[in-house]
Amino acid sequence: MTPRRPPEPVQVVKQRRDTTLQRLVAGVPYIRFLGIRFERHGDELTAVLPYADMLIGNPAIPALHGGVTAAFLEVAAIVELSWVMIWEDMEAGGTTPAATETAAAPLRRLPKTIDFNIDYLRSGLPRDAYARARVNRSGRRYASVHVEAWQDNRARLFAQATGHFLMPLRED
Repeated sequence: MTPRRPPEPVQVVKQRRDTTLQRLVAGVPYIRFLGIRFERHGDELTAVLPYADMLIGNPAIPALHGGVTAAFLEVAAIVELSWVMIWEDMEAGGTTPAATETAAAPLRRLPKTIDFNIDYLRSGLPRDAYARARVNRSGRRYASVHVEAWQDNRARLFAQATGHFLMPLRED
């Protein structure tokens, strides 16, 4: 009978998860340009787009630029999809990014967008925006993700999207 290893301290687990998420996001310069950050609670991610004047597309209303909204939703979908793949490996005891790669190297290849359909439900106001993505299907080569974005009230979405992605080949 093999002896069981004691569970890792919670601080070690949290640090590994937070470092992995930071490495994933740091590999995409456009995420930094828009100022998008991600809050992690367990395996659940919430994308946060902090308000900045440069994000306004129509100063007369003022409203968030539609392209910024689309980019925010697409980034949330891609990061969620990547996080789901990384989470499975990380929690199964697979290699962690610190063990195999340098800080400058990308964490992994990201899924490629096949198509992305956005529903603009109302104008995005000049304030912080939030988004959560849900992976509907993820296979070896294809994935489908749904994303919802809101500002002050989670039940009052200002945009939602569905995207289909080509998955990177896994290096087994």
